[in-house]
Amino acid sequence: MSSYTIKDLEKISGIKAHTIRIWEQRYNFLQPQRTETNIRSYSADELKVILNVSLLNKYGFKISHIDKMSSEQMEEKIMALNQLDAQKERVVNALIKEMVSLNMVAFERQLDLYIGQKGIEKTINEIIFPYLERVGILWVTNHINPAQEHLATNIVRQKIILGIERLTPLLNYSKRIVLFLPEGEYHELGLLYVHFLLKQKGIYVDYLGTNVPMVDLKYLTEFKKVDYLYCHITMPARNFKLDKFFTNLATINPQIPIILSGQLIQEYKGKISSNIHLKRSLSETIAFLQEI
Repeated sequence: MSSYTIKDLEKISGIKAHTIRIWEQRYNFLQPQRTETNIRSYSADELKVILNVSLLNKYGFKISHIDKMSSEQMEEKIMALNQLDAQKERVVNALIKEMVSLNMVAFERQLDLYIGQKGIEKTINEIIFPYLERVGILWVTNHINPAQEHLATNIVRQKIILGIERLTPLLNYSKRIVLFLPEGEYHELGLLYVHFLLKQKGIYVDYLGTNVPMVDLKYLTEFKKVDYLYCHITMPARNFKLDKFFTNLATINPQIPIILSGQLIQEYKGKISSNIHLKRSLSETIAFLQEI
């Protein structure tokens, strides 16, 4: 059975760990287990509870009132929230709950209902991307079961590809960008989302995908005019060496800007070639995509 740390709950719910600890002392809706070293451990049910509590509290309900509600009453109040942002967050929370329960029929139904109401483009931007932002940290830290990750990932991947295919085909374009993941990296949802955003902007994408050898990347840049290379690194193979990867990237045409984002990039402090640009946060990545 999957278990979650207080930091996991903080990342997913947006509620600070300090606040969660205070709630545990004053109220009864969370009852974490503790290890021999007194570290809190939360179940999937408690993860679902904190999602409900955080959403109701964010939209006006006092914690003391929420504490007295049954799980059915919480769900009823959540379904009655009529603010647009609350409704979007409710769907994102529902996806997380169905993922941890391995209820993939309900998981996909949530996405399909939103697609039917709002269309695939809004679903990707308003639901899928916030969902990936919130659960991505669990995938990186291995705090969810691989089965949960794979099942949810494959469904989300299909929806993003559907969104890409439904965008207007590009007949004329001024920029061409190559998207790729290095050898040993197979987590492509972030890269697919970048593909969607670029095509939305009318930028032509050469999508090389996952596990791309450096020799193939060099071959493409020698025979095609490329404006940018873009790589989003989430969780590559254990033998992946970021320093070596940067060294190999430097052997590609130095006139081509290379953009790198993702979990591994955020804390990197080593030296890089002048044509390599690191996007260490979501806001930096979005700003770059808006500029090109």
